[in-house]
Amino acid sequence: MFFIDTIEVSGLGNRSYLAGGERTAVAVDPPRDIDRVIAAAVRRGVRISHVVETHVHNDYVTGGLELARTVGAAYLLPAGARVSFARVPVHDGDRTEIDPHAGLALRALATPGHTPHHTSYVLEENGTAVAVFTGGSLLIGTVGRPDLVEPRLTEHLARAQHASAHRLAAELPEETAVLPTHGFGSFCSSSQAEGSATTIGKEKASNEALTRDVDAFVADLLAGLDDIPAYYTHMGPANAAGPAPIDLTPPAVADAEEIAARLAAGEWVVDLRNRVAFAAGHVSGSFNFEAEGQLATYLGWLIPWGKPVTLLAESPEQLRAAQRELVRVGIDRPAAAATGEPADWVPEGEAPVSFRRSTFADLAGRRRAEGVVVLDVRRGSERAGGYVEGSVHIPVHTLHRRLSEIPDGEVWVHCAGGMRAAIAASLLDAAGRDVIAVDDSFEAAEKAGLTVRNP
Repeated sequence: MFFIDTIEVSGLGNRSYLAGGERTAVAVDPPRDIDRVIAAAVRRGVRISHVVETHVHNDYVTGGLELARTVGAAYLLPAGARVSFARVPVHDGDRTEIDPHAGLALRALATPGHTPHHTSYVLEENGTAVAVFTGGSLLIGTVGRPDLVEPRLTEHLARAQHASAHRLAAELPEETAVLPTHGFGSFCSSSQAEGSATTIGKEKASNEALTRDVDAFVADLLAGLDDIPAYYTHMGPANAAGPAPIDLTPPAVADAEEIAARLAAGEWVVDLRNRVAFAAGHVSGSFNFEAEGQLATYLGWLIPWGKPVTLLAESPEQLRAAQRELVRVGIDRPAAAATGEPADWVPEGEAPVSFRRSTFADLAGRRRAEGVVVLDVRRGSERAGGYVEGSVHIPVHTLHRRLSEIPDGEVWVHCAGGMRAAIAASLLDAAGRDVIAVDDSFEAAEKAGLTVRNP
């Protein structure tokens, strides 16, 4: 008998896996906070004998090297991956015994495309394929994006993705479970698909990499690629160099005076509370990145890399969760932190500031007034599906560099659902603009009477 446990990294849209038998197990593409993987092994009563990576990751800092060192496991990486530490190089066709007592082994299949060296691992029980860990190759309904390595290689890697998907489909039984690392909201996925479980047979019937010819597939794949989070630039080099162990101990405590001093020095002060609470009252100059949203993705995308960050949280639990999220993308140690509420974070004699929240219906009633600016902070791919007539378009991940492009007036900022609008509103508020955050679904815009144009 074998087991496969899924370790969700929902904030980044990824999954890691622990698979094994009664005695030993393998960890696949582990997150940087390795205690979660170790805890899963303890619950199963198994020893982690092997740690494997499908590729050198571009979207998060891996915990693979540290996990292998901590538990004394063999660390397997594709042979073509250029790294600066000792590891077991894996070649196409290599078989690795995971739990001989359970008849479990991993067989490596070269599946280039997401990266040139990408490798999938087939879990075999007594020689029969039962699952395949596909990393960033074959995903649920799509494939991993091919444009994260080098622009000159993108089309070549897109064609390799098509070939790799077909290799998996041809060599594995239809009932084989497909277990990807990316594709659950990750920007490493070339598109977003529904569903949480799949098999080779299901993908053969529905995945465009397996139902379309290579030229049509590649053309559409390249045309549909979305923006790349800025922090991705730093992930590959960090993983190739060998990430350091993490430190999740509490940061230094900042009082109101230190918070004010850090803001005055141009550092980032990030309020982790939900957007409703932030709009109602916050420290002037602070930015709002909700802890319950895609904190690591959007803070990592917007913050100038290496800029000191102070975290403001409503509770120690919220702060601890945020630290765990941020180390996964290389934001290792907050400069300082504080918990409580805005009244605790402003110097004596000062008061928290606020801005308004509203809906598309309210915007429709105000749209024609003098000096009203509608700011759309969605990505270009989203705006291509429809936009409010006359709106200014600046994606949220570029907004902090383009504040001067926003016309004078009262700024009504929206996204698709409210989270990114709140981030943008906090940036605008910190810059002294009169801002209203539209906390509403974009689907409500046309119903509210706004004119929505479709390119």
